[in-house]
Amino acid sequence: MTSEELLAFLSAVGHTQRLRAIAGLADGRMYVSELARQLGMSRPLLYMHLERLEKAGLVVGHLELSDDGKALKYFELVPFDLHLNVQTILDALRADEQQAGTADGPADEEG
Repeated sequence: MTSEELLAFLSAVGHTQRLRAIAGLADGRMYVSELARQLGMSRPLLYMHLERLEKAGLVVGHLELSDDGKALKYFELVPFDLHLNVQTILDALRADEQQAGTADGPADEEG
């Protein structure tokens, strides 16, 4: 995990409504209207939060057709397990350095 991915994760879970959405999906997938009613939130606001969670890789959305032909967007959690400590941060920064080194190509060694 890079520092950018870590920050996206922390930012995504750093909001009460997004934590509530995660909790609402903890028992399994749910379509947006159902989850919005459960959380007492408007669908547009819920979509905004779910999109943020999706960009961070915490939920995934699927569009499905109901028996009567209506399009329903279902969301479900993606399994995640993050242990945040100093080592997590050091590892993320090290991953950044490795990516930067790979992007720049091999470094010339002085001898």
